[in-house]
Amino acid sequence: MKRTPFYAIHQRLGAKIVPFGGFEMPVQYAGIIEEHKAVRDSVGVFDVSHMGEFRVKGKNAQAFLQSVTVNDVAKLKVGEAQYSAMCDETGGIIDDLLVYKIGDDEFMTVVNASNIGKDFDWMERHLMPEVEFHDDSDSIALLAVQGPHSMSTLQKIVSLDLNSLKYYNFSSGTIGGVDATISRTGYTGELGYEIYFPAAHAERVWQLIFDAGKEFNIVPVGLGARDTLRLEMGYCLYGNDIDQTTNTLEAGLGWITKLNKGDFVGKPVLMKVKSEGLHRKLVGIRIDEKAVPRHGYTIQAAGVPVGSVTSGTFSPSLEKGIAMGYVTIANAAVGTSVSVDVRGRGVEGKITALPFITR
Repeated sequence: MKRTPFYAIHQRLGAKIVPFGGFEMPVQYAGIIEEHKAVRDSVGVFDVSHMGEFRVKGKNAQAFLQSVTVNDVAKLKVGEAQYSAMCDETGGIIDDLLVYKIGDDEFMTVVNASNIGKDFDWMERHLMPEVEFHDDSDSIALLAVQGPHSMSTLQKIVSLDLNSLKYYNFSSGTIGGVDATISRTGYTGELGYEIYFPAAHAERVWQLIFDAGKEFNIVPVGLGARDTLRLEMGYCLYGNDIDQTTNTLEAGLGWITKLNKGDFVGKPVLMKVKSEGLHRKLVGIRIDEKAVPRHGYTIQAAGVPVGSVTSGTFSPSLEKGIAMGYVTIANAAVGTSVSVDVRGRGVEGKITALPFITR
């Protein structure tokens, strides 16, 4: 197991450490519900240094990324980020990722921790001439600062005017004098930022952020609340809701799948899926009772199995069970009554539009 540059801090704070994506990561500090509500109401900090960062540079950098991702990289301007995915030749999702355009011929991609090795090998196999491709993951520390008071917290210590930084934009600057890339993105649905900086400055930057956020009762947040926050927003988690057995269209990611751009890996299959129509779809399910659906639980309609849960939890915001899962297209319409088999008991629920909550 690997450790992030903040591991010693997590230990000092008494975090519960669990294995995740090949790393020893904090799942919670004070408690999942408390941390969840802090992000919804004020501000919280996530150590997401386990994510992978690849540098793509050179004359054919953009063409290369166009060929291996589903979104249209050509639409990016310098200083903009883009949510995308990579598919294999069968249309299966290799990973979802962020693409940052640093310069005309330079990009950074941010990939999931559990897929760093797989993604690097796959991209390297598809590499074009005149493209430099490096894995910078081990040298970069990454913190996500999320919540309504995230801007007020960070503005005290960063060199940028955060009010002028648009959603899915980024800029170079400093945080407490440390060189950093600051992007306005996130995985919670709240106002938030992700800060990339040299790992050698991890402890100093962590302390600067917590000092700045003290008046807002800033808290550290673990993987547990990260999961409940993203699920309330209907955001996919690789390995649960998407993987190489699913495609972007059935996963509700058609909005990032630009079939009208040039060729990319998996496009012929995705074109066929679109023309023939979906057989199943990733949907949201809101549970009527105080029961918690979990990954793998069977979804039924009129007593007949129609799918299974991919992600499920108790929503601290709604105080109800919520889930995402794939169901047959005939049962995917919003308002359809379904039941989830929770430990042998059918718990009633309804197909619900995503996200579960509006921010």
